[in-house]
Formats: sequence, C-alpha cells, structure tokens
Amino acid sequence: QGLIDRAYLAERSALISLARSMGQAEAGAPPGSNRRAFAMQAREHGRSTSHLAVVDGAGNAVSFTTSIERGFGSRLVVRGFLLNNQLTDFSFQAEHDGEPIANRVEGAKRSRSSMAPALVFGPDGNLLLAIGSPGGSRIIAYVTLALIASLDWQMTPEQAVSLAHHVNRNGATELEAGSDLEALAPGLEALGHDVKIRALVSGLHAVRIDAEGLTGGADPRREGVVLGD
Repeated sequence: QGLIDRAYLAERSALISLARSMGQAEAGAPPGSNRRAFAMQAREHGRSTSHLAVVDGAGNAVSFTTSIERGFGSRLVVRGFLLNNQLTDFSFQAEHDGEPIANRVEGAKRSRSSMAPALVFGPDGNLLLAIGSPGGSRIIAYVTLALIASLDWQMTPEQAVSLAHHVNRNGATELEAGSDLEALAPGLEALGHDVKIRALVSGLHAVRIDAEGLTGGADPRREGVVLGD
C-alpha cells in the first residue's frame, strides 16, 4: 500500500523534469517501508526465459512466464527437461562497502525477479487482457509499454507487442536499434541522457478478450506465434 500511496507518488513524480535527465533516481521511502540502507547489486546477464498467454473457450486464462535462468539452467536433465538454476537470481555477494544487499541469499526468501506475467480485469471483473514477456531485467519496461498501448492507446495486441522499445533501468537510456526511436538520441543526449542504441529483444505475447472474441499478438522479434481453434 505504501508504494501506491498518493502523497508518495506525488513526491516521486515531482522528481521528473521534462527539461533535464535526473541521471540515477535515488531509492524512495514509501510509508511503512524499512529505511535501512542497502547496497546496489551487480547486474547479471544471460537469462533464458519464455512466456505464453492462453485463453480457452470457457474464459479460463493463463499468463505464464517460465525461466530456467541461465543457458541450459543447472545443466541437469530429468525426465526429458532441464532443471533451472533460479537461485542465481539471488545476489551471492551479501554486502558491499559494509552495507547489506537486500537480495542476498537468506532462508525463507524469494529472490528478486523482473518477471511480470499479467492478467488485466475491467471494472466489471471480466478479463480484458493476458500478457507477459521474457527479457531479463527489461521485462518490466516491455510489459508496461504494451499495457499502455493496449489499454490507453487502444492498439490491437499485435500492434502493442510490435512497438519499438525504449528502456531505462536507472542508468543508460536504451533505444531499440533499427527503430524510429534512434532519431530521438540527439535530443535525449541534450537533456543529459546517456543514450545507448542496442537490440532490445522482447518476446511479448498477449491475448485480448472483448465482445468480438479473442485477439492475439506475438512479438515479431522472436519465434512466437498466435494460434486459435
């Protein structure tokens, strides 16, 4: 509840300037949070994640993001499938410069994860959308853009999952290579952004449910497809 507290959200949004990049955003302190100082965790790479979205004729829905973490997971095969090494989502470094890392390995904890499978329901409680994506720590940005495109801009699922990506993970501002967004680089750099042009390979899958039936969308960046009876 602290994260969606209106006063806290107003305080955080006031940090955003249209005239200048803030660089790195400092961590906030929402109501009810532990104000203990935590060190930053080193960023890891090399995820192996997939997503699927399914809706059946009775309206049952699944939005499912699955990951074996690193390439080939733990490299152990049982009953024809690979076991994951999802524990590597933890930070194996417990502290940095004398401060604890929040995502350190401890008992009774779940590791930090960016996976964001989503089911969107309307005011009447009916399901509107099933959506999600692979993509490591960029998943949050990928799914957020597709949600805004679907719900606010009324794009079809295929249009929403095909949009060019821009991502900022509290550091460089990444623009998708080969997209029209590359043209924004000079203007963003003038505002103080550290701009990087790179491949942003999401794997979004979405199913929209409305009065006309089911409409699917599969990210053209990967091998996903839309199938239906």
